[in-house]
Formats: sequence, C-alpha cells, structure tokens
Amino acid sequence: MAISISANPGYIAARNIVLTLRAAGHQAFFAGGCVRDLLLGLDPKDFDVATSATPDAVQKMFPKTLAVGAHFGVILVCSEDGITTEVATFRHDGAYSDGRRPDAVRFSTDAREDVLRRDFTINGMLLDPVALEENGDASSATLDYVGGRQDLAAKILRAIGEPSLRFAEDKLRMLRAVRFAARLDLEIESRTMAAIRNTAAQIGQVSTERIRDELTLMLTEGHARRTFELLDTTGLLQQVLPEATRMHGVQQPPQFHPEGDVWTHTMLLLEKLQPEASVTLTWGALLHDIGKPATYRAPNPNDPNDRIRFNGHVEVGVRIAEEILGRLRFSNEDTAQVVALVKNHMRFGDVLQMRQSTLKRFLRLPRFDEHLALHWLDCTSCHGDLTLYNFARQQYETAPAEHIQPKLLVTGRDLIAAGYRPGPQFKAMLEAAEDAQLEGHATTHAEALAVVKEQFGQPAS
Repeated sequence: MAISISANPGYIAARNIVLTLRAAGHQAFFAGGCVRDLLLGLDPKDFDVATSATPDAVQKMFPKTLAVGAHFGVILVCSEDGITTEVATFRHDGAYSDGRRPDAVRFSTDAREDVLRRDFTINGMLLDPVALEENGDASSATLDYVGGRQDLAAKILRAIGEPSLRFAEDKLRMLRAVRFAARLDLEIESRTMAAIRNTAAQIGQVSTERIRDELTLMLTEGHARRTFELLDTTGLLQQVLPEATRMHGVQQPPQFHPEGDVWTHTMLLLEKLQPEASVTLTWGALLHDIGKPATYRAPNPNDPNDRIRFNGHVEVGVRIAEEILGRLRFSNEDTAQVVALVKNHMRFGDVLQMRQSTLKRFLRLPRFDEHLALHWLDCTSCHGDLTLYNFARQQYETAPAEHIQPKLLVTGRDLIAAGYRPGPQFKAMLEAAEDAQLEGHATTHAEALAVVKEQFGQPAS
C-alpha cells in the first residue's frame, strides 16, 4: 500500500532512533500498532521501536532515557524536541504467574522470537523505515512472521499462536481484542473468540484500574456500540459490568421508546458517541438508564390506560452508578459529573414549566453542555422529539452568565448583620432570597432581605 510520509514528529524521532541503533550494529524496526496503522494508511498516534540492543546499550547510546521497564527490556528515549519513544529489546517471555507480566524475560537477537510472544497478528509486524522511505510502500517494508498483513486485509483479528496461552499470559488482552475488533471493523477469528469466552471469567485477575481504562477507551474511540455488543457476546460484559447486561429484555413504553428495550436504547446512544467525546459524557450515556431494570413495573392488565413504568429509576440509577464508578476507582471529580448526568437526565422533561429560578439553577449545573449532549443523545435514540432540547439549548446559549448566576443580593453575613442567628434555617433563607432575585422579584439588597423577613419572620430580638 503506497503511503506518503508526513512530517510526523513521532515518526521522525523513531526513525532517528532506528538509524542510530543500526549504525551501532544492532537490528532495529518499528513495531506494533504503528506498523498496523501505516499498513492501513492511517497516521499513527505514536511509534514504538523493537531492537536487538540490550536496555543497557540503549541507555548508553542516547543522552536522555528513562528506564520505565528495563527488567522487561523497555526504555523510553527522549528526543531533543521532547518526543518520547518506547524502545523495547527483542525478548522471549517466561511464565505469567500473575496473568499480567512475565515472571522473567530472556533478551534475544531474534526478531521472529520477539514477535511470537506478542498478542495479535495485526500487532505483531515489524517495519523497516528506511525501506519505507525508499519505495513508499509499507507492505513491502514490513517483516511479517505471523500473517498479520493477510489478516489485516481479510479484516480478521487473530491471536498469535495458541489463543488460550496468549490470554493466560495477560488477561487484559481479551478486552483489547474486543476494542481492536470494534475500532478496526474486524471479525474475531473463531479460535480466538472461543478462547475469550472460555477465559472471560478470569478477567477479574486484571487490576480494576486497567479494566476501567480499557472500558473508557472503548467508549471514547468512536465505536462504542459494537464494542459493547462484542463485550456482551464474549461474556466479558457480565464479568466487568454485570449491571449493564440486565438491560437486556427490559421493555419500555412504545409511545416513548419505539426503538425497543433498554439495552437497544442504550446501544443507540453509544452508536452516536463521537471519537474523543469526554470520559464523563460517554459513561453518562452508558449509565443514564442503569436504574431501569430494577424499577420495571408492568402495566396493569385491568387498566387499558396504564403503561410500563420505571418509578424511581433515576434515584436507583444514581446509587448503581455510584457503586460502579466506585468499584472502578474513578476520580471523585469524574464520579461527581457522571452521577450528575444520571441524576439530572430526566429533568429536561420539565424545562418548559420550570420557574425562572429553577431553570437558571438547572442551566448553571457544572458542564451543562454535557447535560445537553446527553439529552440530545437520549431523544434521538428514542422518540426523536427535540423540542425540549432546543429550548434548553437556546436558553443556555443566549442567557448572560450574570443572569444565570448573578452576584447574590443577600449573603450569610447579611443575615447575621440583620440580626438572624446562624442555624439550620440559613440555607432555606438564602435560597428564598436567591429565588426572588432569579425570578426578578428582588433587584436590590433591601428587596431580597424583605423577602426573607416576609417568609421567615423578623429576627429574634
């Protein structure tokens, strides 16, 4: 496949490393995902180098390095312009007792031996950047010991060697298989799929943080629906996010959800997520209806006007979301935002009837643009009516910030100065004053304080 070499800083830094290593008598190639992407005509995000040089030799050869995994043969080489390239020594891995890292490694000078310990054929190719520049063809510049080019052309994801052994070595590879298949529109080869299904229950051996990060990549790379459908069919979803599997078969009132059950609705939301969407929006889209299975109530067969209901599904959903995010060890900041998305996603149904004070408080929720985005995803994945979305968006985009969150006319200090004693009522008193201000009933300090006195009485003498 003919490609054009751009002035990609990562490419230039990696190429210079390869040339330096070869000048010293070592073998050196591009390796891994960058080779796959070049064969697909894509611009790789980063470039890795594989070499016969030992980690010590690599460190002596370059002025600025970082030994992040020297025991496993991995050295980071930093260029003068700040580009960091991972340089890994050819190696053969020993046993993987922890299902994540080899207990021991043996460095090698055999590129083929190094490739055979990697995960998938599409990620197991090496590339000679000198040959690439000479003929501009990534395919002819590739060293392929595992049939990666053939699988890439046939759109197949296949484990290198024995699939069950590859997944026993690192259980996270099962999640990576799903993510690569979805992102690159590949079919998982039958033996590889069988090995994932047979090993899925062992994914719990992987650290929570690694699972969280892999799931987040699945949600933010732009192929979330297919990824989660594959997670479901492989049995992995039941292991890492069992709450999501319970959405299957939970029917919804057809007048509001003609698309089908809660799972179908959620998958339609995921399908609309764009690449690079925020972590919090994508998790909000996944979890917004997570409380529906537990709150499903069938219509009364004796009442023809009754319908399916999910009473309290928001409150239940908030609790379930908090449990999931806590289990996956999300940061407090991200947890707060995702929970807020779940908690407030049904409030758009009331925007046309909201008092001005309520509407303005709604519009000033942190990152309200994500609340709007989730409501758009929600509406376009069911009934398609965007009336409420358009109204809320218009209000949000046109209302001056000082109208939505003006400087308060009455503060706690003002209440104390007026003679009120601090206590449990202070919050309600301040809210009453602010409500009057947001509604336009009070425009001065005196008017806002008068509202407090009218509702709560004069301060005790």
